[in-house]
Amino acid sequence: MGTVTTLPRSRPLGRADLDVMPDDGHRYELIDGALIVTPAPSTAHQTVVLELAVLLRERCPGHLKVLIAPFDVVLTDDTIMQPDLLVARRRDLTERDLPAAPVLAIEVLSPSTRRIDLTLKRSRFEAAGCLHYWVVDPDQPAITAWQLQGAAYVEAAQVTGGETLSVQEPFTMDVVPAQLSRP
Repeated sequence: MGTVTTLPRSRPLGRADLDVMPDDGHRYELIDGALIVTPAPSTAHQTVVLELAVLLRERCPGHLKVLIAPFDVVLTDDTIMQPDLLVARRRDLTERDLPAAPVLAIEVLSPSTRRIDLTLKRSRFEAAGCLHYWVVDPDQPAITAWQLQGAAYVEAAQVTGGETLSVQEPFTMDVVPAQLSRP
């Protein structure tokens, strides 16, 4: 029988509470002290993550590092998220987590995460100063890229199907959404 985890009901959760979550294939994240639990991703989701990770890694300069979930981004003690992909400054990383905003956070939408990725996660990364936030919709297929200008995200690009997302930051690369869903 698995481990039973009992959580406090009278206060927001923090890092210590997250550390006792079971290793059961679910993703455990905190947003403003609220526990967000999502199931293991689908094959289609993982295919998009892998293809995009390969593209990012091929272009990533040496002072940055590409990581895939699960890897904690600790924005505050009560907001710890695991974007599907992230690009971070190597100097900001620890062995355990990223205790700072990434340079780029990417979420691949799925039915169970769509609303959270487009609202809560986006706003928390924006407030933390994450310079770039992308959302990939594998069903369309499409990519929407936001870039931080001042304290707010502005939409930098939105591409669908065979269109090309061409970016110069955080490094130069081209991405075609339709090519991320290899069979």
